[in-house]
Amino acid sequence: MFIFCCSVNAQAFDGSGDQKFQLGANLQDTGAGMVLSYDYGLNDIISIGVTSTYVLGVEELIAVGFVDRFDAKARVNLHLGSTIGLSDNIDVYSGLNVSLKNLGIHAGARYFFSDSIGVFAEIGHPLARYKSENRSPAENLHNQLVINLGLSLSFL
Repeated sequence: MFIFCCSVNAQAFDGSGDQKFQLGANLQDTGAGMVLSYDYGLNDIISIGVTSTYVLGVEELIAVGFVDRFDAKARVNLHLGSTIGLSDNIDVYSGLNVSLKNLGIHAGARYFFSDSIGVFAEIGHPLARYKSENRSPAENLHNQLVINLGLSLSFL
């Protein structure tokens, strides 16, 4: 019988110069789609990035076009994993984002299995919507609680 032993020395957030790419599912009340994001580490606890979301599955009662389905965001993250003493392969973060639809907050976590592959979960909610009254159901896309789940890749 052979016994194999390995240790994982993955870093979920490496600080300055760290690069993360994420691909996953975007879940909202009236639809589901895909999310792509990229984050770049500025220092030991702060990163900046961009996120793009496109809602594919939308409830049939909502008439939506490309403008309603698509959103893009610029974001800043505060990484707390090392600050609160978590393992190097776990990153917990929160941040602010400015999008085509709103100003919002988000919080998430990443878990890395290896130096380059991991999973992520993120939740986001708008703080201020550009159109706050009399929104159509289509305009509520990206203007509500959203959950993102998927694959996280590290490029150092």
